Amino acid sequence: MERELALELVRVTELAALAAAPWMGRGDKNSADGAATEAMRAMFDTVSIRGTVVIGEGEMDEAPMLYIGEEVGSMHGREVDVAVDPLEGTEIVAKGLNNAMSVLAVAGKGQLLHAPDMYMEKLAVGPALAGKLSLNDSVRVTVEKAALALGKPISDLTVVILDRERHADKIQELRSTGVRIKFLSDGDVAGAIAPAFPEAGIDLYLGSGGAPEGVLAAAALKCLGGEIQGKLMPDGDEQYQRCISMGLDDPYKLLTVDDMVGTDDVIFAATGVTPGEFLGGVRYTEGQRAETHSIVMRAKTRTIRFVRSLHYLPNKPLLR
Repeated sequence: MERELALELVRVTELAALAAAPWMGRGDKNSADGAATEAMRAMFDTVSIRGTVVIGEGEMDEAPMLYIGEEVGSMHGREVDVAVDPLEGTEIVAKGLNNAMSVLAVAGKGQLLHAPDMYMEKLAVGPALAGKLSLNDSVRVTVEKAALALGKPISDLTVVILDRERHADKIQELRSTGVRIKFLSDGDVAGAIAPAFPEAGIDLYLGSGGAPEGVLAAAALKCLGGEIQGKLMPDGDEQYQRCISMGLDDPYKLLTVDDMVGTDDVIFAATGVTPGEFLGGVRYTEGQRAETHSIVMRAKTRTIRFVRSLHYLPNKPLLR
């Protein structure tokens, strides 16, 4: 994909983050998500791609924009698959917490997994543990292997997991090993990516979260040299058949990074809405400006760009 496309895409996540930021701490996650989605869709019209949303804000009859199957872009340029989450962490923004961001990934046509909206069991690691762990192992074996590979005692490992009732058994098992646990209230994509950033101080991510978020995390980790493994968790026959209808012949297959984002080039972009492990949030400054912190990465070149931007907002919209 063209090198210039990366910077075009980061402008899309910037605008979505700027649209969501005024809703921070106001307790209205739907308005925050709607503002981000509307802004992202409008900015996509300026991007030189012929894109099809394969992971978006729901089905055509469920979402007014950025739905699965929608065409985005200027309709000039390469045909691509697009995965979006205009506001990853709607509850986070509503409550004024950390780790909300606007996220997207773009890959060649047919490369991104059409992940159904259901849970996926995940194991995500940074480059130091890539290829050394298996989602098929028990939690204890995974932790022991990670400690051995990293050359440090288990008590020095930090594992991140979503703070959910469904994880009670996993949390108990983790506690029994002696690792440190960092809980996430939300922010599944950010949590899975965090082990690839040494400054985050996280060794691995595990537990179940959204399948679409798993694909977005896979795009980022492919660029970073990390790894994610996943298994879909269809709940009942209806969800199982949904997997089949989306082209997944074996819904229980262990999915690798290449299964999720293909073997071609992929670009990942994200802009922080609230401060997180590796991105700052939107910050309003003097002179009617707002500062954003973004990351844009390309798998083919393993280039990682951190982008700090100052936006002039003379007509900052009032909340409705």
